[in-house]
Amino acid sequence: MSEASQTEVHYSVDADQIATICFDLPGRSMNVLTKTSMLEFHAHIEQALKDDNVKGILITSGKKDFMGGVDLAMLGSLCDPFSRTPKEERAKEGYELILGFHKLLRAYETGGKPVACAITGTCMGGGFEIALACHYRVAAKKEKAQIGLPECKVGLMPGFGGTQRLPRLVGVMAASEALLQGKSYTPEKAKAAGFIHDAVDEKKLIEHAKKWLKNADPKKDALQSWDQKGYKIPGGGPYTSSGYQLFVGGNAMTLDKTKGLYLAQEHILSAVYEGLQVPFEDAMRIEVRHFTYLMTNPQSFNMIRTLFLSKQALEKGARRPSQEDVPVNKLKKIGVIGAGMMGSGIAFVAAKAGIKTYLIDKDQSAAERGKETIQSMVTKLVQKRRMSEKDAALMMARILPKTDYTVLKGSDLVIEAVFEDMKVKADILKNIEEAAGSKCIIASNTSTLPITELGEHITYKKNFIGIHFFSPVDKMPLVEIIKGKKTGDRAVARALDFVKKIRKTPIVVNDARFFYANRCIIPYIEEAHRMVTEGISPALIENAAEMLGLPLGPLQLNDEVSLDLSASIQKATAAALGDKYEPSPAADLITKMLQKKRHGKKSGAGFYDYDGREKSLWTGLEKLYPITEEQPSLEEVQTRLMTIQTIEAIRALEQKIITDIRDADVGAIFGWGYPPYTGGPMSYVDMVGSTLFLRQCEKLAKTYGKRFAPPKLLREMGRGGERFYVRFAPEL
Repeated sequence: MSEASQTEVHYSVDADQIATICFDLPGRSMNVLTKTSMLEFHAHIEQALKDDNVKGILITSGKKDFMGGVDLAMLGSLCDPFSRTPKEERAKEGYELILGFHKLLRAYETGGKPVACAITGTCMGGGFEIALACHYRVAAKKEKAQIGLPECKVGLMPGFGGTQRLPRLVGVMAASEALLQGKSYTPEKAKAAGFIHDAVDEKKLIEHAKKWLKNADPKKDALQSWDQKGYKIPGGGPYTSSGYQLFVGGNAMTLDKTKGLYLAQEHILSAVYEGLQVPFEDAMRIEVRHFTYLMTNPQSFNMIRTLFLSKQALEKGARRPSQEDVPVNKLKKIGVIGAGMMGSGIAFVAAKAGIKTYLIDKDQSAAERGKETIQSMVTKLVQKRRMSEKDAALMMARILPKTDYTVLKGSDLVIEAVFEDMKVKADILKNIEEAAGSKCIIASNTSTLPITELGEHITYKKNFIGIHFFSPVDKMPLVEIIKGKKTGDRAVARALDFVKKIRKTPIVVNDARFFYANRCIIPYIEEAHRMVTEGISPALIENAAEMLGLPLGPLQLNDEVSLDLSASIQKATAAALGDKYEPSPAADLITKMLQKKRHGKKSGAGFYDYDGREKSLWTGLEKLYPITEEQPSLEEVQTRLMTIQTIEAIRALEQKIITDIRDADVGAIFGWGYPPYTGGPMSYVDMVGSTLFLRQCEKLAKTYGKRFAPPKLLREMGRGGERFYVRFAPEL
């Protein structure tokens, strides 16, 4: 690689004596802060500040977006709790790296020369912190551009002054959503919030920024508000009456949302609280100390690896067959069979992604109703200003409701999304293949039926694959790609190309009953059923799950998916296992609930009673299964709920249903809500230690039964204290 191609930050001075520092990392679609770019940026800032011929500094990007923040892959080595480098050395290296960049930002912030930032598009994390240190910030008006500080979403916190500059700029309350929730803003909303000074037409961005620099008065404009005499924090500092109420209330609200499980939010609050009470230079060190603590904590490492690195790798095609073997298909035309809730949802995301979509049902009125469902979804997006009326009209024009299968000829992909019945699906698959031809990739959106068995009903079995969407399709980010025994690489590639185009996260799994996500979520729900039949308080079960960091308690989750489905799964499992099937108390509970006509949320009555948006646990449950006088501890209930789903995930890996450990962790978090702070089941076991987790399983198996018996794989690893991310390290 030539020296020129290694340059990540460019420097030039124009006739108006404005030095332009432009981030433009070669080979990347998005700028990130690497060690190289940080060093080059440092050198250019020093050069501009020392040069008497430079009157102002413009910081911008050579790409359509400004910056995505710090290169998390770079931080990964510093975060790794299993690194051979001692934690103290990693902490010292990270502290000095971050503090050094802090000092650089402070240098141009107080350097006496006006500094403007021209934000070309999305500006997140460290990129926004660079902008916050500038005296003037202007962004290009772009519909999809986002500005914010999302670090808390991957277990970190802003480390380049975000916790200090943003509250000083707009006040603690106004900064709280950006800092504690990682909320991002469009350029117009960022301007309204006071985060930036202006948002202008993209073509006028650089001109606008330079105009400000040319007219800037160094004595007035090259000084931040917090560096001026008499400065007061907007809304009040920690020890004002309003500030005191704000921090007390903010602490309580944060704890309510995080359940005390997420370290990042706690350290963000502490950094803001402590930093606002001291001079800015001291506040920088406070922030860096908190950041360094998080950076070297296993929780942050697991969250960065799964929620960013692994997720991003899967979305970019880590599991896709080679493009040399199977070229990328742009998917211009698809068919969706079945205009019900799932089919309409699939058609919605496809049309939104720009794909011409034929929505087919048994009669025209049913197909039209499917399109009407989509229209109502689109109308809501327009009302919320998440989609323009023009884009909405173009999207709806791409959806063509039909009954005739002949329109499928020439389709890039056809997805069957009808009722979960083997015979019904088999007949439809035959019709699809006959109409679409021998080269068309055909997929089934099934959540329970084996893909290999379904594939037996068509001639070209290598073209058949499972694409399992989660409900509701428009909101759920994960898609399971299921390979049957005869599924070919071309079908896998086409399915992954489709998922990439609709901007969802794919995992690839091998065919097995219930696949991966449902396979793991069923034991979790059934364990809660068992607890109810044991006389454990339903409120204790639900609260234990939520305090573990799961999005819903298992009983509420069962209501969401319906109790009818639970009954169907039990019936299908009994039929599949035959003499090996062992009925559990969970089956008895579901039978009794259905006899009481309690089918779940859809009927307004399940484990909960529903009244509009209000819900409460059904008191009649305690009459069916009286609560025992002596209740288990919260920790015991949590251990059972957490362990049962983790064991099943390990079994899926052992049985090669999962063949890439990244699929296991990403699929768990985005598929059924496995607690994100753990990084997923494999990361969780690595964090607590396979030996300790093995002992925990053995203890539970002895107390509650063989469903907790550790799989052979776990026994092997636990005896030697092995880690999943060593034994099953993904190919990078």
